[in-house]
Amino acid sequence: MYLCYVDESGTPETPGNTSHFVLAGVALPIERWKECDQLIGRIKNANRLREAELHTAWIARVYKEQSKIQNFDRLTDDERRRQVAQWRNQELLRLQRSKNRDLYYRTKKFFKQTEQYVHLTHAERIQLLRQVADQVGVWRFARLFAECIDKLHFVSRWNPLPVAEQAFEQVISRLEQYLQNTRRGNDPNYCLVVHDNNPTVEQKHTRLMQTFHQQGTFWTNIRNIIETPLYVSSALTGMVQMSDLCAFALRRFFENGETDLFNRIFPIADRSPSGKVYGVRHFTRMDCACAVCLAHRAP
Repeated sequence: MYLCYVDESGTPETPGNTSHFVLAGVALPIERWKECDQLIGRIKNANRLREAELHTAWIARVYKEQSKIQNFDRLTDDERRRQVAQWRNQELLRLQRSKNRDLYYRTKKFFKQTEQYVHLTHAERIQLLRQVADQVGVWRFARLFAECIDKLHFVSRWNPLPVAEQAFEQVISRLEQYLQNTRRGNDPNYCLVVHDNNPTVEQKHTRLMQTFHQQGTFWTNIRNIIETPLYVSSALTGMVQMSDLCAFALRRFFENGETDLFNRIFPIADRSPSGKVYGVRHFTRMDCACAVCLAHRAP
């Protein structure tokens, strides 16, 4: 039996804030779950992030105040936190006086989302993400499934489902095919999908999964994925944070050509013995020559 942890990166709306929307799932055999969780826990502990959520997009950002604090890299963790908090409080007071309410609330949100990571320099945070990606990339017992949609290409074609729902159907279909292909004898190879708790998609994906159980997807009948997705808080479930990292790495690869994290996690994409990638697809123009499209078209 497997657990498949699912999360997204980018916005499904068009145009939205991103050119791509990525839905990624990392499937683990249940007997390896605790081992994987503990391995990631050790990396978090080593970076003084024991109770923190690893939210890749917020970790990877530049915190400009760190460059304004003298000798920041030489300070202790406590002193770094104290000086960053002091600088941020002053900045929020300045924005309040400026009457720019939109910038004030966006800045306040940014400070809240990054508060757990301010004791790490940008270089240390990037190294943290590399360590986690390296760990995930050697889990050859795990499988990565992802639908990566170029939204500009998507709207130029007729599609029966919205972006987020097509991505969900594709990930579920490929996961189901993997489960069918890897079962041993007549023993079913079951899987439970564990999804990041997103209120905007929870009801839609639950109804979709109920339909898939009754009618199948466009590509396959559902025999091995059990129940509807279990929705959990990513802040409390470490393995959902790994699917968040994979989704982020894929989106940044397609949008900006960033290969650092991508090259570390792509080896666990589901593929045939000959190397053809089935688990990850880039939905874009037919002549795309990115690494994913080339691997997807491999003979």
